Amino acid sequence: MKLHDLKPAEGAKKNRKRVGRGIGSNKGKTSGRGHKGQNARSGGGVRPGFEGGQTPYFRRFPKRGFTNKFKKEYAEVNVKSLNKFEEGIEVTPELLEEKNGLAKQVKDGIKVLGDGELDVALTVKAHGFTKSAVEKIENAGGKIEVIE
Repeated sequence: MKLHDLKPAEGAKKNRKRVGRGIGSNKGKTSGRGHKGQNARSGGGVRPGFEGGQTPYFRRFPKRGFTNKFKKEYAEVNVKSLNKFEEGIEVTPELLEEKNGLAKQVKDGIKVLGDGELDVALTVKAHGFTKSAVEKIENAGGKIEVIE
């Protein structure tokens, strides 16, 4: 294949519509715009979003953002911070709150994230776990319990 052999894929390029080229072209005289009216005029038509005078869609709604009142906010705890606890202990949200620095401002519960490594076998009770956190806790010989 050479440069002069290259051409666009079949159907990738369309011929432009040649309007105003006589009655036989089927796009002569009014050039496909019909007779009179706003859209027949040069520069005619309406701006994007215009709905014929009806209050446009984008103006019907308040523009002050949106807050999901049902969203749950979890305090996040990383796996590496669970190394503070002794082997075989049961780690609960209450225990995590006691240990300063862990799970501050618990609103809807605690979620355990998978950052870091876990060296001790623990039973961890929390409201949520990431896949990597579950994997690391179980690899260290621990168990997880999801609190509803």
